[in-house]
Amino acid sequence: MSIVSVSMPADLIDRLDAHATDHDYTGRSEVVRESARTLLGEFEDDRLEGRLLAGVVSVFYEFGSQRVERRVTELRHKYDDVVASNDHGHVGAGCGCPSCDTSRDSESKPESRSEPGYCVDLFVLEGDLETLSAFVGTLRAIEAVDRVDYSLAPLNSIGQLRGG
Repeated sequence: MSIVSVSMPADLIDRLDAHATDHDYTGRSEVVRESARTLLGEFEDDRLEGRLLAGVVSVFYEFGSQRVERRVTELRHKYDDVVASNDHGHVGAGCGCPSCDTSRDSESKPESRSEPGYCVDLFVLEGDLETLSAFVGTLRAIEAVDRVDYSLAPLNSIGQLRGG
C-alpha cells in the first residue's frame, strides 16, 4: 500500500483519532481511507445519471472571510446556467453584523461572544449530475470553507410518492 502525507490542523487530527478509537478502527489511516472512498463515490449513483436534477446546497464559512465570499460569488457566476437561486445570510453569535445583533433580544444572546459567526450561502441548482457534482466539489475545495451540504433529487421523480 502506498503512503501519502497529508497536512491538516491539529484539531482535525484529534477528531480523526477520537473517531478511530470510538469506532474501533485500526487507526487514523483507515478512517481517512474510508472517508476518501465515501467522498469519491458519493456522486457515482447510477440512478441519477442522465437525469435532470434539482439540488439544494448550503455552504458555511467564517464571517469576515472576504476572500472566501469572493470565491463563492465567482463560482456562483461561473455556474450561472445551473443556479436557479441563491441567498446569503449570517448565523452564530460572533458574526457582528447589524442584522444579526439587532434581530435577537438581549435575553437570547449568549454571554460569551467568542463563538464565531458564519456566513451561509444557500444555492438552488438545476442541472445534470456531472455539473452539480463539479459545483459541490469546487465549493468544498475552497480553502477556509467549513462545511458544504447538499441534497439532490431527479426532477421527474418529485411528487411521485403522493397518495392519490
